[in-house]
Formats: sequence, C-alpha cells, structure tokens
Amino acid sequence: MTYTLNMTMMFAVHDALRRELERLARVAARTGDDPRRVLRTAVGWELFKKFLRVHHTTEDDVLWPAMRHVLAGRPDDLALLDAMEEEHAAIDPLLAAVDAAVLDREDGAGRLGDVLDALATRLRHHLRHEEAEGLALIDATLSPEQWAEFGREHRARIGDDARRYLPWVLDEASDETVAAILAGLPAEIREAYRDVWRPAYAATPLYPSPGESPDAAA
Repeated sequence: MTYTLNMTMMFAVHDALRRELERLARVAARTGDDPRRVLRTAVGWELFKKFLRVHHTTEDDVLWPAMRHVLAGRPDDLALLDAMEEEHAAIDPLLAAVDAAVLDREDGAGRLGDVLDALATRLRHHLRHEEAEGLALIDATLSPEQWAEFGREHRARIGDDARRYLPWVLDEASDETVAAILAGLPAEIREAYRDVWRPAYAATPLYPSPGESPDAAA
C-alpha cells in the first residue's frame, strides 16, 4: 500500500519488535543454560520492554486522541481505535508476567516459555492488525503536522536513550530502510550513529551466552 504519510519508521519499529521476539524465543529454547539467568541481565530484554512501552504509550497518548477528534461520529473507525488500545493494554501484563517468571526461582522456569509464547502471539497479532487496518486509518485521518507531532513526542520520550534506540531500530534492517531513516536526520545524528552509537551497540552482548559475564551485558 502507498501512504501519504511517511511510515518508514513505523514499519522499522514493528520489524525491530518482531526481531526481538525471535531472539527471545531462541533464548527460551537454549539448552544447557537457564533462560531466567539470561533475561535477568539481558540488555536486549530491557531495551525491548522500554522501546515497546514508549511506542505504545505515545500512540495511546498522542495518536489515538488526535484521531478520535477527527473521527467523531464514525463508529466503525472509533471501534478500530478501541481495539488498538485494548491490544496495547493486553501486552503490558504479559511483560510483567515474563519478569515475574524470571525472578521466580522455584516455579519460574516452568512458566517462562509459556508466557514468552503468549507475549509473542499477542504482539504479533497487534502488529499485523495495525499494519492491515490501523496505518491506513492513520494515513487517511492525520495531517502531516499531526503525524510530525507524534514523531516529536516519541523522540522526546526516548530522550537520551536515542544513542541505543536508533541502532536498536536499525539492527538487521535493510540497507534501503537504514538509508531512508538516516536521510531524514540531522548530520550530527547521522555521524553519532555511524561513529559512536552503532559501534557501541554492536559491542554490547544483548542476551549473554553461557559462561559470559552478566556484567558484560549490563
């Protein structure tokens, strides 16, 4: 589908979330190591949680309210926004359930795989739903100025963690996506990403391997 608004970053964030779900599944499937130990110290898990929550709360606080104002009196469209918010609300308890299983030294190992599977199922469903219906409604409803405001607020909530956010989003992204996103950034940000942020991110063990010091991933 062709969009009037620039959806490149939205799709890049969705792809990054799917990538991390795959990595979490591989952690859960490891043999000879306790996934709870890995996730207790995993930078990758902390980044995933933080950036997912920023993404969803900014949509809830900025995107959907702006759209509700325009879509008043259109019940089918408002029902889609309700569904987006409900899907967001169902994901936070699953993040908490993963953390609870990670910290449960008695029964957590038996629950962790199931709660990670539930998280992956819920989040993948939401991303598919938003891409199939939500983005088209966003594109048809918001002005470029409103879309830009969403982007500004999202960046403000990321704050100083931009040094990790940008390489995280672009990790494993296609060359075309990387080029498109970097082209829209100030030169000093592009240079920081290339010379400092990306190398530092690449050197960080996101999910420590057996025998790897937890301190190395902190």
